[in-house]
Amino acid sequence: MRNRLFQALLAALFGFFVASPLLADDNLVGGENFSIVDEMPDLLDDEYDDEDEYGSDGEQVFDPLEPLNRITFEFNDKLYFWVLKPVKTGYSYVIPEDFRLVIGNFFYNLRAPVRLVNNVLQGRFEDAGVVLSRFMINTTIGVFGFGDAAAEAFDIMPKEADFGQTLGVYGLGRGLYICWPVFGPSNVRDSFGLAADFYMHPLTYMDVDTTASVGFFGTDYVNRLSITPDVYEEMKRISLDPYIATRQAYTDYRQNIIKNYNQ
Repeated sequence: MRNRLFQALLAALFGFFVASPLLADDNLVGGENFSIVDEMPDLLDDEYDDEDEYGSDGEQVFDPLEPLNRITFEFNDKLYFWVLKPVKTGYSYVIPEDFRLVIGNFFYNLRAPVRLVNNVLQGRFEDAGVVLSRFMINTTIGVFGFGDAAAEAFDIMPKEADFGQTLGVYGLGRGLYICWPVFGPSNVRDSFGLAADFYMHPLTYMDVDTTASVGFFGTDYVNRLSITPDVYEEMKRISLDPYIATRQAYTDYRQNIIKNYNQ
């Protein structure tokens, strides 16, 4: 039992980090990158203020842990530039982009149960049917999900959902803002959501050892990082205060997902 819990925690270390939208977006289908760039506030807009403390819903971002969060933010920043970026660069050099996109399709398809359950919990039964259809088509015709036959042959596009969004749809507030070591930007609601989504992942119920679990989630993360835009680096380059900009972008991105869940 203890070994199983230890295995889950180590795997979660990679699984949670993968979920950070400011570093690597989860939406990889059809050989394309669906990044969060379009969902983020325009940091070059004259109306944008680095000192803005409100989300897109007008609610103030509750950040009583800001001094500690800033220390964690600096740690994650160094981790990204000293470790993750070199690993991503080397991985991208060795593995051709087309092959990385195919790998991304496989990992994305394997996470279908997470999207399916959350669509059902949100009452989006039609979208849940779309998720199930895509999973069945891509697992069979798409050869275990390496190809996105659902989008390419049937024009069936993905429907996203996660448990943090589900909690927000039911009216649970985001709570205080948290910048987790390694895991990145989050809040109380999304932290619980990420934990729940991890335990919905099929790998959690497979009889695999710790090394395999860590390798799986680590490969998923590095591959995803290699085929998504460098949103974080661009944000840091143009922001007077990268911490505030990251907090604002994350808050607005997550709030827009909840606000537009039924569209």
